[in-house]
Amino acid sequence: MGLQAILFDFDGTLVDSETLHYASWCKVLAPYDILISEAEFCDEFSGVPTVKTGHILQQRYNLSQSGTELAKLKNLQFIETAASHKPKLMPHAIDVLSLCSQHYKLALVTGSTRDEALPVLTYYGLLEFFECIVCKDDVTDPKPHPEPYCLAMAKLNISAQDAIAVEDSQTGLTSAASAGLKTVVISHLHSVGQDFSKAAWQCESLAAMWQDIVKPS
Repeated sequence: MGLQAILFDFDGTLVDSETLHYASWCKVLAPYDILISEAEFCDEFSGVPTVKTGHILQQRYNLSQSGTELAKLKNLQFIETAASHKPKLMPHAIDVLSLCSQHYKLALVTGSTRDEALPVLTYYGLLEFFECIVCKDDVTDPKPHPEPYCLAMAKLNISAQDAIAVEDSQTGLTSAASAGLKTVVISHLHSVGQDFSKAAWQCESLAAMWQDIVKPS
């Protein structure tokens, strides 16, 4: 039947949110007098689930709070930070979503919580493009587990053979590929060195993805 649906990641794919995630973690770590440069932090943790990041930081610095507790604090801090400082959209995001939505079903599949993602989606008017949205709090096992993408496909009533995923990180690629989806990877400064060997395609931008892969002939 050909391509019927495109499943988009959010952070790093549609919005450039790395700086806000870094700033949120800095607030959480400030009471411990832990200072990590933005480049160092983002290079290591780009695409890494928040809870996993929390566990790594807890063990590395022997912090008194658990990794899960640190992750909860970070999520709350991100909501507060994003209320006044919205992350920038990735180049061509609105144009490409508009074009894709005219030809395919679209879903958003994100490792962010609804409280983190929905205000940003609403602010930029992106909600109208998606037939379904799957967030971290909608699943038992978030990315890199395949559950988020499997749930999105079930909601859209399509199979993996009829869809593709668009991701920016190894974590997201692993999730999509494990769900049986061919995946477009659009890497950025902090994810470019990750392993994308499971990707079906790699593109330099959303515009290139539209032009070279999903634009109907």
